[in-house]
Amino acid sequence: MPVEFLTDAQAATYGCYTRPPSTAELDRCFLLDDKARALVEAKRLPHTRLGFAVQLTTLLFIGRFLADPTDVPTEVVDYLAEQLDIVDPSCVKDYRVREMTRLEHAAQIREAYGFVEFTAAAEELARWVDDRAWTTGDGPKALFDGAVAWLREHRVLLPGVSTLARLVARVRDAAMARLWDTLAAPLTASQAAALDLLLEIPDGARTSELERLRRGPTRVSGRAMAAALDRVSELSAIGVGQIELGAVPRRRVIELARYGMAGKAPALRRHPYARRLATLLATVVVLQARATDDAVELFDVLMTTELLARAQRQTRDEQARRYPRVSKDAGKLAAAVGVMLEATTWGPEITLELVWDAIENVVSLAELRTAVANITDVVPAPGTDPDTQWRATLADRYAVVRPFLPMLCTAIRFGATAEATPVLDALRALPELLDARPTARVPAGFLDARKVAVDLVPPGWARVVFTPGRPEAAVNRAGYVFCVLELFHQRLRRRDIFALASGRWADPRAQLLDGPAWEAARGPVLNALQLPADPDALLAEHARDLDAALREVAGRLVANTEVSIDEQGRLHAGKIDAVPDPPSLTDLRRRCEAMLPRVDIGEVVLEVMSWHPEFAAAFTPASGGQARLDDLAVSVAAALTAHALNVGFTPVITPGVAALTRHRISHVDQNYLRAETYAAANAPLIAAQADIALAQAWGGGLLAAVDGVRFVVPVRSIDARPNPRYFGRRRGVTLLNLVNDQAVGLAGQVVSGTPRDSLHVIDLIYRQDGGRRPEVIISDTGSYSDMVCGLMRLLGFDYRPQLADLPDAKLWRINPGADYGPLNTAARGKIDLGRIRAHWPDLLRLAGSIHTGAVSAHDVLRMLAHGGNPTQLGEALAHYGRIFKTLHVLSYVDQAPYRAEIKGMRNLQEGRHDLARHVFHGRRGDLRRAYHEGMEDQLGALGLVLNCITLWNTVYLDAALTQLRDEGYPVRDEDVVRLSAYMRRHLNVHGHYSFHLPDVAGTRRALRDPDSNDEDR
Repeated sequence: MPVEFLTDAQAATYGCYTRPPSTAELDRCFLLDDKARALVEAKRLPHTRLGFAVQLTTLLFIGRFLADPTDVPTEVVDYLAEQLDIVDPSCVKDYRVREMTRLEHAAQIREAYGFVEFTAAAEELARWVDDRAWTTGDGPKALFDGAVAWLREHRVLLPGVSTLARLVARVRDAAMARLWDTLAAPLTASQAAALDLLLEIPDGARTSELERLRRGPTRVSGRAMAAALDRVSELSAIGVGQIELGAVPRRRVIELARYGMAGKAPALRRHPYARRLATLLATVVVLQARATDDAVELFDVLMTTELLARAQRQTRDEQARRYPRVSKDAGKLAAAVGVMLEATTWGPEITLELVWDAIENVVSLAELRTAVANITDVVPAPGTDPDTQWRATLADRYAVVRPFLPMLCTAIRFGATAEATPVLDALRALPELLDARPTARVPAGFLDARKVAVDLVPPGWARVVFTPGRPEAAVNRAGYVFCVLELFHQRLRRRDIFALASGRWADPRAQLLDGPAWEAARGPVLNALQLPADPDALLAEHARDLDAALREVAGRLVANTEVSIDEQGRLHAGKIDAVPDPPSLTDLRRRCEAMLPRVDIGEVVLEVMSWHPEFAAAFTPASGGQARLDDLAVSVAAALTAHALNVGFTPVITPGVAALTRHRISHVDQNYLRAETYAAANAPLIAAQADIALAQAWGGGLLAAVDGVRFVVPVRSIDARPNPRYFGRRRGVTLLNLVNDQAVGLAGQVVSGTPRDSLHVIDLIYRQDGGRRPEVIISDTGSYSDMVCGLMRLLGFDYRPQLADLPDAKLWRINPGADYGPLNTAARGKIDLGRIRAHWPDLLRLAGSIHTGAVSAHDVLRMLAHGGNPTQLGEALAHYGRIFKTLHVLSYVDQAPYRAEIKGMRNLQEGRHDLARHVFHGRRGDLRRAYHEGMEDQLGALGLVLNCITLWNTVYLDAALTQLRDEGYPVRDEDVVRLSAYMRRHLNVHGHYSFHLPDVAGTRRALRDPDSNDEDR
């Protein structure tokens, strides 16, 4: 009997035909080559030749001989018989008569093809399973499947299912025990005790210390910032952060930590001692980095939205409140100045007394004095920074930052570049300065000028730090503190200052490939990206392409009435007219939509799972073990439905059904739904969509678009940001997603608020769950920058952002002396190829580091942008990008089909977003998750369910088209390509939801009659 991790169904399908081979599999695995034919033709009788061929191909296809060699699909026998010119394939039945013949043939096949018995390879297989279990943490089912693939690859005869299953279970258990022992071994007695204490529930508390520390900050305030830093300090005080974990693969540490982050204290306490300590150690190590990320993120939000933005808003409001008085005073001053200007024309005899008399006829001297005083009080002095006023307002919020300033300097270990080190030093010096007692020389509210970093104070802060009337040897305390904090915040955001123990706020420079690591990766990376080590030939080719494009477009401008150039040299292109829907398309859409079966969202998910078992199998428990729950697919479908519809668990619960109880769904949600399982489940959906004829008519999968759908987050969260354009007075997040031209979502990522997509778009592409890698990437204008264009090209993508602000798109040239006719004024930028050549090695290393996943493109772009002042490497990348930006703009204005393709992909993505909003309807469509991980989990479920709907719709639309064609309905190809996979009228998203599949005898649901009088449709 097989061990318990294999179900009876899995054991029954082991080493046998589970289904008839597809046509492609027949051609690939059952076509007899010359060697096989020579062995087969040596047999005399038709049934022995056919039986030998069946045994041979069966062994090559499934890895073992069958007890009954003829127990194969008829498609196999017919395919082989046709190759051997055997008229009657049924003669293979006679092959079963003489058992000795079958055994002799099996021995001959083993010898000819080098197959060995399992016992000869068992030890080597055990080593492979051990290595795989140690490095990946795969569950026993995945290891079992991998072992089967390994045996087939190494031409080892598959053993009995129990034999192989027990080997896998034994080796995996040993690898897991070794993992726990390796992690627990370095712990001292005091460290182990401190970890165990995390599972205790203090008196008066309702949760354990571990559960308390797992909760990150949600409020944005100075007090919350102090609490977040306290959390970092508490985790550091456990004393395990410095333990060296290099002997254990990072992936295994993260997996153990994920289980520790999700598990309840009583369940963790029941684990064996070594496993418990290993899990707690991994959890604390990962939690320290996460707590640091949370604290720095909160500091960023606090500075950006609560301090800087609020001070600027209050200053604007105050200026608006003063405007009536200021305008009245300004009118009086204008009248006086007008008299003075007129007086210059009165001749040389004019005196000051006459001028004053004339002025007082317009406005009195007292009124002038009052007006000057009022204006001086409001308007900054000449030569001063106009932002001084809001900075002075910011200094009034000193009480907000005072409680956490000392902890900010001690709880988190920061590093800095050489340029930013003085700012970090100034921050670290603040606690001592603030703790100094007031003296006669330096009274309360001031700091000793001799101990502050006076040279760091920029002009905009000078009047706030060096306030008029201050003691001579002192500076304004609040002004200096906020001056240092703003400088620190600026450099932190562009990663010149970074948190050493952090994931999101680490130093991207340290993550770039360098030294031996880059030398080892350089060759494969350059080959994969098709980039030369010497850029001269490549840049010369780009220069020729750019010159030719400028000349060709300039030559066509006279005849191209859709494009014009204004007096400032700005380009204007005609709008893309919407292509009207012909009557044939309107009727085809109506018929197809009417034919789709009505269905609940949960049933869609379950039906897709039944089509693709690997979709359901992707949901494995966070503990790394194998699922032992009956009807797990039903529970997963219910949890996915609840999240995607944003309705909670109550509408998906069915009393009396074990798989649909609240406890079961909650357990599955916490242990099975996460980013890794979503990605694994999405891969077969992407592959299945690509195999459908209708999807192939829409596109080849090489064109993709990136855009975001936005959700308001009404709960307190540091991961949601304000943006009045999309969220009004509230805050929200963006689900950034990548969709290909076959309508299927390839990847998704949650980003805070609405930052420019250019900082995330490349990372999203590299998070692709499956399918073909797109060659052309389309985005909105928000993702548009010179550096992004350059980086995209280095990474092998053709980048085509939509140009909403075309007149502001500057063209660039390489040849300054070239005459491009009407484009001479527009092509006023100069691309410096010398700068690109000088930095080419670093550009290659940059691209290679992103391509291999060593560093995120988001962090690299922040680093290179340098707060609006690009670094030299950033400038080189921007110059490289301007080549392709200009080529894109020229194609955009010159080629209507080029613009139409971009518009079409943008419309496709908007259609997916509309479907997302339709599905995510509960709770007014608001996302009520406070933490980033929870947002990723819920919106990841939404993205997966959207792909289930897309695949389900495409399958049934394809069937509807087939039926219409069979019935003689005129289906035009040009109409088919304009059908949408996002139809929704047949989908139920309201009420109580069904998770029961009808018995359709292995086929699809019946299509509805498009001509029936169905009023509820």
